[in-house]
Amino acid sequence: MSHTHDKEDSCCSSKKHSAEKQEHNHSHSHEEGEEHDHDHGGDPSAFKTYLPALVTFVMLLIGIAFDNIFKIEAFALVRPYWYIIAYLPVGIPVLQEVWETFKAKDFFTEFSLMSIATIGAFCIQQYPEGVTVMLFYTIGELFQMVAVNRAKRNIKALLDVRADIANVFRNGKYETVKPETVEIGEAIQIKAGEKIPLDGELISDKSSFNTAALTGESKPKTINKGETVLAGMLNLDKVIEIKVTKAFADSALSRILEMVQNATTRKAKTELFIRKFAKIYTPIVFFLALGLVTIPILILGSDYNFQTWLYRSLVFLVISCPCALVISIPLGYFGGIGAASANGILFKGSNFLDLITKLNTVVMDKTGTLTKGVFKVQQVESNLDEKEFINFLTAIEAKSTHPIAKAIVEYAGDKEIHPAENIEEISGMGLKGTVNGKEVLAGNVKLLEKFKIEFDAKIKDIEESIVVVALDGKYAGYVLIADEIKEDSAEAIKQLHASGVKQVVMLSGDKTSIVKKVAGVLGIDSYYGDLLPEDKVAKLEEIKKDKTKVVAFVGDGINDTPVLAISDIGIAMGAMGSDAAIETADVVIQTDQPSKIATAIKIGKATKNVVIQNIVLAFAVKALVLILGAGGIATMWEAVFADVGVALLAILNAVRIQKMKF
Repeated sequence: MSHTHDKEDSCCSSKKHSAEKQEHNHSHSHEEGEEHDHDHGGDPSAFKTYLPALVTFVMLLIGIAFDNIFKIEAFALVRPYWYIIAYLPVGIPVLQEVWETFKAKDFFTEFSLMSIATIGAFCIQQYPEGVTVMLFYTIGELFQMVAVNRAKRNIKALLDVRADIANVFRNGKYETVKPETVEIGEAIQIKAGEKIPLDGELISDKSSFNTAALTGESKPKTINKGETVLAGMLNLDKVIEIKVTKAFADSALSRILEMVQNATTRKAKTELFIRKFAKIYTPIVFFLALGLVTIPILILGSDYNFQTWLYRSLVFLVISCPCALVISIPLGYFGGIGAASANGILFKGSNFLDLITKLNTVVMDKTGTLTKGVFKVQQVESNLDEKEFINFLTAIEAKSTHPIAKAIVEYAGDKEIHPAENIEEISGMGLKGTVNGKEVLAGNVKLLEKFKIEFDAKIKDIEESIVVVALDGKYAGYVLIADEIKEDSAEAIKQLHASGVKQVVMLSGDKTSIVKKVAGVLGIDSYYGDLLPEDKVAKLEEIKKDKTKVVAFVGDGINDTPVLAISDIGIAMGAMGSDAAIETADVVIQTDQPSKIATAIKIGKATKNVVIQNIVLAFAVKALVLILGAGGIATMWEAVFADVGVALLAILNAVRIQKMKF
């Protein structure tokens, strides 16, 4: 029912634990344009993950001690072999990666740069430097792995709230089965302290639920008989029963998990640019390093020293490895998505995390977005007996899921309701049907005008929401309904303005007088009432004609779906909003709090700042050390810092997003 009178690449890791990968694997993607995944790491807490780096580190320390402190002559005989053995635990995985990329005809990667640099160091007898470069590269990979897994844990904590079993009533008793096997319409039992395994309708009288997994809201919520409970909620009170209304795969929790797991497949422009840049940049630095060895011979002639210029070339290769960029930028966006999910906000891609920072116009639905959408019947005016009038009205409204219809049905209580037939929805106006042989119209004033039914003109002056009723072509009365503004709506508008949003617009199918009143209370810049669903689309398209505007639409109903789809960023309000709205939206606010929109903007801006900081840090340090390396001032040790050190700093900076309070 539409009661619009009220409701409206190469990856930089030999052990890449990429954000896109949802489980441990060992795969190689070699097709052009794909990422190159190579996962050796497994569980980051497993000792074997760190063992190769530990063995290399201990052997390197012993070798350096024998070289510089004990100065044992016998060690000189085994020195090359000692460092080769020390190199192998960390070098073999990278050399294997080089082989795989070469087979895929991808010759210029950070793996090949690192391998050439370290093997070259061995060729000129700079054994400790060769081992150190590869060791620190591996340590950088381990740091990356830990950081990514931490970000993934923040998001995948949602998986812990998915119940593994369901107690379903079959054959006269309760049986424990997998939630996937429960069918729609079956009854399941949930004890106190257990998680709800599937979406359903509460059969028991009422219970209190912890909804934090779905909404981020820690305050328990009381749900009454006949109301919806969602998978992932925690039953706090007593043993309850629910009737399953959705299959396991279609539950709210499953949809949320799918959104989160797919979020990293939509890349931000910065991330895509860096990937393309790395593919061009890596071969360029390889040939520059080659030029650093060969060109000086033409200039210096007999003064040319091959070993000196080869060493400088190897230093150049190590410095120029694009690890810091390739690792830290996706990690920064992934951290932003994780931080948002911890705050009850789901971004369906890092591209939207980027776009939300440019937001300057927010268009909002009224009912269910800025108001609670919980309607109560305040007054009944009719020229019929009230019981008879409510019976006719409730018969029609019982066929609708609209919040106003629910309020009317709730007001009628357990009274006997007449059966309704031939129900027809008239878009943006209301419903028409037959009850006890009488034609019933229930909706807004436009509905009566459409059917040329006479009514008291004073009704148009009523500011509150009303449902007018006609029986057999004659006006029969109206019901006055009230809705409440959400507690944080006014603060939300204030925060949006403070976040750089220049214009907040409210669209509603409600009467313009009510819309004006709500806009005044909340401090909204402009408003439009009496809109049909297609009018909302037209109004948004009109706003979007100004190409300087980046527009978000915020809504929760099925009739908001077209507007969500055409906005630059569609934001669906509430995990309990309409399925269609959540599917169409780019960002889902899991609570019913409009103030979370400003939080989403803050998270987007913090993520962008971290990404820019990492890009500037990586380029600045590398440029400086590249110049010093080419001039022979920087050694392999400075090169290690410029590569691995900057990568570590960038990773630590990216991880900061998950620590921030928004």
